[in-house]
Amino acid sequence: MKKLDSNSSRRSFIKKTVLGTAIVSSSPLLFARTGNQLLLMKPRSYATNKFAANDHINLALIGSGIQGCHDTNTALQVPGVKLVAACDLYTGRLDRAKELWGNDIFVTRDYREILDRKDVDAVIVATPDHWHKKISIETLKSGKAVYCEKPMVQKFEEGSEFIAAQKETGRVLQVGSQGLSSLGNEKAKQLYQDGAIGQLVMLDMYNDRYSAQGAWQYPIPPDANPDTVDFDTFLGQAPEVPFELVRFFRWRNYKDYGTGVAGDLFVHAFSTLHFILDSNGPTRALSTGGLRYWKDGRDVPDVTMTLYDYPETKTHAAFNAAFRVNFIAGSGEGYGFRLVGTEGEMQVGSDSVKLVRSKLGQKPTGYALVAYTEENQKKIIAEYDKNFGGERSSDLNLGETIYEAPSDYKGGHYDHFNNFFQGVRGEKKIIEDATFGFRAAGAALLANESYYSGKPVHWDPDSMRLMD
Repeated sequence: MKKLDSNSSRRSFIKKTVLGTAIVSSSPLLFARTGNQLLLMKPRSYATNKFAANDHINLALIGSGIQGCHDTNTALQVPGVKLVAACDLYTGRLDRAKELWGNDIFVTRDYREILDRKDVDAVIVATPDHWHKKISIETLKSGKAVYCEKPMVQKFEEGSEFIAAQKETGRVLQVGSQGLSSLGNEKAKQLYQDGAIGQLVMLDMYNDRYSAQGAWQYPIPPDANPDTVDFDTFLGQAPEVPFELVRFFRWRNYKDYGTGVAGDLFVHAFSTLHFILDSNGPTRALSTGGLRYWKDGRDVPDVTMTLYDYPETKTHAAFNAAFRVNFIAGSGEGYGFRLVGTEGEMQVGSDSVKLVRSKLGQKPTGYALVAYTEENQKKIIAEYDKNFGGERSSDLNLGETIYEAPSDYKGGHYDHFNNFFQGVRGEKKIIEDATFGFRAAGAALLANESYYSGKPVHWDPDSMRLMD
């Protein structure tokens, strides 16, 4: 898509909005809102195939922690998928896997036993970040499809090897930024391409978490001990440290195993942003923040603010992005993802998009005119009416429009797994492959690179490498 032409894109968008408004009165999926309009978000069309037992995709889970459980529960909602094995380094999670998914599944603390099984077609890799690359690449080389949790990599240098492995094996790989395939993202992409907000000027993303759980203070089970937890294997290539349950169960708090706020939360926003814009990513990042509240031994910040520069491309003008995460919000929790353009803004969620169309005020008011004679005031007003009046001030469909998914929408997490399994069956192209996943992870990791180095960092989004 070429960069948006202001006038032609506006006319295109308004035409589509008028057509959309005509739908409102006839669709049972829409609800009236005073002063605004609520438009139909096209319902998702899901395959209704019924699969024979020998046509199921046999799935295995490596990393049966919190996200691994949520991933698997969602994956099993997709028709034609069966869980046959689970792996984790804590035996209590293997017991839980049997509680959730049946006593007949195979469980192990050694992921290599999963890769050796001939009955496994696809694997969810939901381990700590520092294991993503090794296990995912070995899984691809074993002939199995991979759904790898975000961020795809923990370190910049892992990206090229990951991409090469996917290309060399020809196996399906989906990176698990779970909201990416959502109806909300698809609608936002369409609106942006139609010129709904004009030229993009900035992105504003924030995430406030006012809870211990939101700050990764996950519970530690009472039966966890050196016999039930394989801590040495957990460490992998990370620095050797004495046995410590906090590090095992709250690994996101440590840069040896995780990627901090950026890898956990920024990466979702980058996935959405790059999808909407067809963008390869930013060129520069400057990060600040600190450890303000959760001084519990962690070595990653609980308050992070990062500014990014995006270059002009064929799909968008140059713009800036501001990312902020706060783990001690003080007044509650909230999340926002707001694209701001020359003619409006979009607030994007996985199941809704709020579009606010606006017109930049050009005509001066009494505040600015007070220093001029009444005669000059009249001449100034007349000149502004001539330059900024007429069609340019009347063809904008101003106000608020909310696009919502149908009430029976299965959600973005389901959509992302549905896309993955369609890819495994060869029916659809994967939406977040290794290249896409590295561009999202690389952009997020720039925040860490800048924070720990104390200076701006530069990135080539096309070749996907740090610049000197």
